[in-house]
Amino acid sequence: MVQNYIWIAFFLIAFLFGIVSLLMGDTTIFQKMVDATFDSSKTAFETSLGLTGVLALWLGIMKIGEQAGIVSVLARMLSPVFTKLFPDIPKNHPVMGSIFMNIASNMLGLDNAATPTGLKAMAQMQELNTRKDTATNPMIMFLVLNTSGLTIIPTTILAFRSSYGAAQPTDVFIPILLATTVATLAGIIITSAWQRINIFQPVLLATLVGLMAFTGAIIWGFGQMDKQTMGTVTSIASNLILMTIIVTFITAGLLRRVNVYDAFIEGAKEGFHTAVRIIPYLVAILVAVGVFRASGAMDLLIRGIQWCVEQCGLNTDFVGALPTAFMKPLSGSGARGLMLEAMKSYGPDSFVGRLSCIFQGSTDTTFYILAVYFGSVSIKYTRHAVACGLLADLAGVIAAIAICYVFF
Repeated sequence: MVQNYIWIAFFLIAFLFGIVSLLMGDTTIFQKMVDATFDSSKTAFETSLGLTGVLALWLGIMKIGEQAGIVSVLARMLSPVFTKLFPDIPKNHPVMGSIFMNIASNMLGLDNAATPTGLKAMAQMQELNTRKDTATNPMIMFLVLNTSGLTIIPTTILAFRSSYGAAQPTDVFIPILLATTVATLAGIIITSAWQRINIFQPVLLATLVGLMAFTGAIIWGFGQMDKQTMGTVTSIASNLILMTIIVTFITAGLLRRVNVYDAFIEGAKEGFHTAVRIIPYLVAILVAVGVFRASGAMDLLIRGIQWCVEQCGLNTDFVGALPTAFMKPLSGSGARGLMLEAMKSYGPDSFVGRLSCIFQGSTDTTFYILAVYFGSVSIKYTRHAVACGLLADLAGVIAAIAICYVFF
């Protein structure tokens, strides 16, 4: 229901801004907005088309792991923690393994593995859902964990900084890690409070503390490396992990006498059908975002914030990077473009250039994830998912600004 109102608001606000711009003499404004609708529709279809092969591959691999029993083993291992965080999911349910695979893939920056495993987890949770058109508490918690975007290795951002000539491309690594950790912890705490989950349960509290300790260890380890070594380690680790998962699942299938080829084909078919189902949802959200941006509403919002900050007598250095922060929940590619634009306009080593990179890495594309994940299982009523996801994003943005001032 919230998505419905937000979607309508994007179009109405964009239309009103178009009328105002037209009255002020901009005769091309509606042409730009119409062009944005067609471009965004094409982007949505191309995105879904691009996901088809990846979904088919990874859901095929997941089906092998499921029939070989690996997913069940992961579920039993994680049951003590996940039964506290997802109390409505039965103990040792296979979805626990899919959730773990998704979260681990996100943390390691393995986007190609994260989306298919996430969609698999949503499908399994939908099987437990008694109201098929309404999001359940576990679905919402899972979505918030994804939208908060905990990523240990922001490889793409570091590569862009290097290509734009940053003196030290990796200098945003620790700030990004700190900001994304804050966003994730905030998302867990906010959603737990909403769903009345006690985060002070010993097992759950120990897990959160362990997560912070693990993040700290990663920060320390990469802090000892130079730029070239860090790039080599992240590249090797990412590729090695992906191939290890594939080979492990296939080997386990052979040992359990599973027909791995047939299992893969069965899972791959699910991936194809899932990619087709999410097309309408992607078209809806990306067209709305494209029109909103083309109308000039985003630019006016930024200028309004800058004026308010100036009136309060505060430092406005961070305002130039805010377009990236505002765009990130709406469109990953849009936010990436704004990050690159900030580095080009202000310089990769400027305060705005660095902060844009930290914004890009601190959270994930909330509305895109909601559209894809909920769309894949035909959820219409998202309940508190949007509110919790956006509050986690806000925590990440505030943390990013504060951390950037501390570091730079």
